Amino acid sequence: MTFPIYKQKGKRQILEIIGEVKEIVYHNEMNSYTVAVLETDKEETIIVGYLPFVNIGDTLKLYGDFVEHIEYGVQFKVSTFEKIMPRTLEALERYLGNGLIKGIGPAIARNIVQSFGEETIHIFKFEPEKLSKVKGITKERAIEIANSFVENWELWQIVGFLEKFGLGPQSAQTVYKRLGNNAIEEIETNPYILLDIINNIDFKQIDSLAIKNGIEKNNYKRVRSGIKYAFLRATTNGHSCVNKENLMQYVSDLLEITYDDVHETMITMKAKEEIKEEKRKEINWIYLANYYRIEQNIADRLMNLVNASNVKKIHNIDKKLKNIEKESIIDLSEKQKEAILAINNNNVCVITGGPGTGKTTIIKTIIELYKKEEKKVVLCAPTGRAAKRMTEATGEEAKTLHRLLEIQKTIDDEYAEEINVSPIDGDVVIVDEVSMVDMFLMNNLIKALYKGTKLVLVGDVDQLPSVGPGSVLKDIINSNRIEVIVLNKIFRQAAKSKIILNSHKVNEGESFIGVKYEDKEIKDDFFFIPETNQEKILSNVISLCTGRLKKYANYDFFENIQIITPTKKGKLGTKELNVILQEKLNPETDFSKEKRIGKTIFRTGDRVMQIKNNYDIYWEKKGEKFESGSGVFNGEMGKIESFNEETKTVKIKFDDDKYAWYAYNEMDQIEHSYSITIHKAQGSEFDVVIMPITQSAPMLLTRNLLYTGMTRAKKMLIIVGNPNIINFMINNIDGKKRNTGLQYKLEKEL
Repeated sequence: MTFPIYKQKGKRQILEIIGEVKEIVYHNEMNSYTVAVLETDKEETIIVGYLPFVNIGDTLKLYGDFVEHIEYGVQFKVSTFEKIMPRTLEALERYLGNGLIKGIGPAIARNIVQSFGEETIHIFKFEPEKLSKVKGITKERAIEIANSFVENWELWQIVGFLEKFGLGPQSAQTVYKRLGNNAIEEIETNPYILLDIINNIDFKQIDSLAIKNGIEKNNYKRVRSGIKYAFLRATTNGHSCVNKENLMQYVSDLLEITYDDVHETMITMKAKEEIKEEKRKEINWIYLANYYRIEQNIADRLMNLVNASNVKKIHNIDKKLKNIEKESIIDLSEKQKEAILAINNNNVCVITGGPGTGKTTIIKTIIELYKKEEKKVVLCAPTGRAAKRMTEATGEEAKTLHRLLEIQKTIDDEYAEEINVSPIDGDVVIVDEVSMVDMFLMNNLIKALYKGTKLVLVGDVDQLPSVGPGSVLKDIINSNRIEVIVLNKIFRQAAKSKIILNSHKVNEGESFIGVKYEDKEIKDDFFFIPETNQEKILSNVISLCTGRLKKYANYDFFENIQIITPTKKGKLGTKELNVILQEKLNPETDFSKEKRIGKTIFRTGDRVMQIKNNYDIYWEKKGEKFESGSGVFNGEMGKIESFNEETKTVKIKFDDDKYAWYAYNEMDQIEHSYSITIHKAQGSEFDVVIMPITQSAPMLLTRNLLYTGMTRAKKMLIIVGNPNIINFMINNIDGKKRNTGLQYKLEKEL
């Protein structure tokens, strides 16, 4: 063999090397990322990449290229690979004796190879009974050993097979877990099955290959997959269902087939209960079956709670409420008292209102009332920062919904219909920031409640909707089936804040520009810096972060300040801002440690954010009592504490004071958070918010996005940007209405 060999794959040349795995330095069980030593016929080479089903003794043909690592030198980065038969009898013996083939250890492996030599593999595959000639192997054991060998051998063939679909080795493990040993056969029969298994797979690529393999355009499996693909596209925009006519048009155009072909497939899918149809106001809406059942389950369980006996009701509440007002030295408004009485008189209640309208005071009063009755109040919120804020505001522990429900699942099961959740042990459950809760999380919450438990949903319906599908809070309010208290009065103390006053003005469609305040008690906590030039906007942002705010009010960036922006892209998007702000605020020094992981440089002291749910990351919390657990969730923010080269891990301290350790290859779940999007900021509050506003995609420049961003600031809000764009946002009331059916299902639950 000539080493190395360059081959043409597609439009690029890649390198091919062949060798035997001598040592596995690191292997991640979750995603199969591996660092190993490969012995070629010339030298030993460090190989890195996603290598499922690979073990010491395997002979591999690897495709990829050599890269220069900043610390570890030259490595071979694997793009894909094939496992091939060992090329020597010595290598074959090592392979057979590596412990993976049931019933064979090093001694038996040596005896088998000595007995059959070059015929060994042929014997395993086609004449397994001959293995019984080896001392210590019975005929029954011979068949078991051969079956184990063939199964192990077939396992890794999935890797090479999936390459034609543009899927890397990392996906092979997911496919094998779902389809088992018959994976290749099942995929060859129906390549569209991959759409049910792999997230974000390219439908058009699979479809193109299927068409080349002779599948007819109106084949049922093809049309079914096109329909499911259309649904997945819709759900990424928050919809739980699709207008039937629009769906048929989209699928017909996508697959180049007739309406009749689409309609016939939909009839079959309905018969198989894969999709559901619901007629509302002369429009037929189509659901994926699990989305329909989840909506229906939420409606059913909510109404069961509503209609259950009010066993947690406090008697003589008026008198007890007056006592709490005296003890706490608070003067509840009539609207706040109305909200508290509504919670007492109903098993399910919604409290909604903007900043400064008294939601927190209501929650604190409810906690005191029920504690005096020796009843347990459970506090929770959808994100870690929202839960922490709830804890700080009330003085009582609040948990994230994921942690409260003890949800244990993988990312692939994110939208699974049936997930095991722990029942909630509480008399009253108060959920804050409900506008962020999607239909799946609400379904899991509602499943965990005992009949008779009081549920209080608190949120601002005018903020951004959930990232996931559904419009839960809005649908519940609009159904008129649940008791809703709308808080619309700004309290006197809150009214001294320009942040709160201007947030409400924007929410009502009024501009904050040029507003004058006569009240001398109002402090300057809101500033608008009109600027149309992007370079000047950026210059303002940098100077505010690097000294101006420190001089003005002793605000330190890492302690007090957060940049939030509508978009990820462009000069004032999070991606470019994070690079610039890292260099300005946390530059490389003789004392800082840094690590290039992929294309990103991480440094000790960096502000970072988790960007996807990970239920397996281990964490510890050291305080008055030691706590440990697993799970770090989308949106949690923290700071890089240290790098450990021996264990190849990064230690991160999160804002709720827990420490978590990430393997280097897991750092693709972490992003810098010097600047974050307004979507990511939802549910959080920061002392100082700086919000640069410039031209962006119209779908991002909406009133509720501006309003949500403004309400993230506690002590100071600074908006730097184009007045025309801001006026556009104030007037853009977001025409992208979500297609959902929870409101309808609640309305018909009479």
